[in-house]
Amino acid sequence: MVGPVYELELPDLAATHQLGGILAGALAPGEVLAVDGELGAGKTTLIRAIVAALGGDPAQVTSPTFSLVNRYQARVPIVHMDAYRLSGGRDLAGLGFDELSEEAIVLLEWPVRVRDGLAGHVCWDALIEHQCGGRRARLQAPDGKRLQAAPVTWKVS
Repeated sequence: MVGPVYELELPDLAATHQLGGILAGALAPGEVLAVDGELGAGKTTLIRAIVAALGGDPAQVTSPTFSLVNRYQARVPIVHMDAYRLSGGRDLAGLGFDELSEEAIVLLEWPVRVRDGLAGHVCWDALIEHQCGGRRARLQAPDGKRLQAAPVTWKVS
């Protein structure tokens, strides 16, 4: 069973920052936000907004494409991972994913490459896509979870 689906337009950077703030209020240590989308879709921009909303320094947020794992200081520990260069759940486990995710919020880019390694974790799924004049986001909450501050303009199913 899965939780509700939220669909929304992100016409500008302010909307992405609003979404980041809302997600920051919903995520808890031990949970994963799996963020998918094409190159340049805004995955790292959304993560930067979440880190800022949690009291971290958004200037410290960079895509961990080559480092694979970045950690940020905020009100709660944040681990930012990039699975673009990984080839499955075993690679994710090799990075210490289970241990890293116990006490931190994990923000994972390119989760489609390691989906088998996410079994057993509380996972929020986000897909960000380019759209004429902006971006579109689709969020799937895990079972039993909801976004408490979803704007009324969002489509929720």
